[in-house]
Amino acid sequence: MNTSTLKQGVTASIIVPCYNEENTIQLMLEAICKQNFPISEIEVVISDAMSTDQTRKKIQEFSNFHKQLRILVVDNPPRTIPAGVNTAAMAASGEILIRMDAHSVPSPAYVQLCIDLLRKNVADNIGGIWKIKPGDNTCIAKAIAKAASHLLGAGGAKYRVTSNAQYVDTVPFGAFFKDRFVKIGMLNEALLANEDYEFNARLIADGGKIWLDPKIQSIYYARKDLLALSKQYWRYGFWKYKMLRKFPNTLRWRQAIPPVFVSVTILLSMFSVFSPQCRFLLGVGLSFYLLVLFLAGLYETIHEEEKCFILMPFAIITIHFSWGLGFIYSFMKKNKS
Repeated sequence: MNTSTLKQGVTASIIVPCYNEENTIQLMLEAICKQNFPISEIEVVISDAMSTDQTRKKIQEFSNFHKQLRILVVDNPPRTIPAGVNTAAMAASGEILIRMDAHSVPSPAYVQLCIDLLRKNVADNIGGIWKIKPGDNTCIAKAIAKAASHLLGAGGAKYRVTSNAQYVDTVPFGAFFKDRFVKIGMLNEALLANEDYEFNARLIADGGKIWLDPKIQSIYYARKDLLALSKQYWRYGFWKYKMLRKFPNTLRWRQAIPPVFVSVTILLSMFSVFSPQCRFLLGVGLSFYLLVLFLAGLYETIHEEEKCFILMPFAIITIHFSWGLGFIYSFMKKNKS
């Protein structure tokens, strides 16, 4: 890759864990080239988990035509996100690290805003909001993107729904000084999801602050289909429980509802075989749940004039049950061991 830019001139290193992102990696790189921060002071360090598609070829092609941007690709043999972030961070030469995903597109002011707020000591970790877009041009992909940014799906996660700058518990990516990141211990490579949340919990415990500014924006491409969405949220739920064992005080109501709801649904389903009262409660509960989701989907369909949003309830159900079942399985697996 292009390494012509002198390392001494690098201020910000954008660190990117990556695996099989041939469809979006150039979109991210193009957005970095369009930053209103001097490109000569930016480098991109991509930690590739041994991609099997055309990702590396796409990166090389981009680098050949954009020699003004220093791009460094390093291997990530463990093939996990936290290992990828840590590997990229250690290879980075900038004093400031800006975490980015290969399927995200930062707004033109992203880097400048992050650096300004860090240098003003507003917080130790700076982040922004996601503008979630469909991962494909299908109805179900559009419904998934809408569900991921909807209150019923996102559960009130600030970086998905807020319009006010504020101190928060976590941000999805984050920008921080490299020495601070290393001092905290970088990302926990034993966690294969929720690694950002766990890092931020350690940062807060060390006296740090996290700032979310809605002027800092990036486009995030959601999963394309329900199977991919289910795998994603199963993983989130599974690793969330493992993180909570270390930081139980970080649990929020929006994270507790899915496993509680799924647990109650499973128990009522089991006991309904013998109990008319349980059958009644199960029927009433599920009917109310489905009615709320249907009305939400209908409202978004009419309000946004997008007929695909009528499928939004299927995406929200997938999010709730996959997250809840992953959390429950992680809990049961721990208590059996």
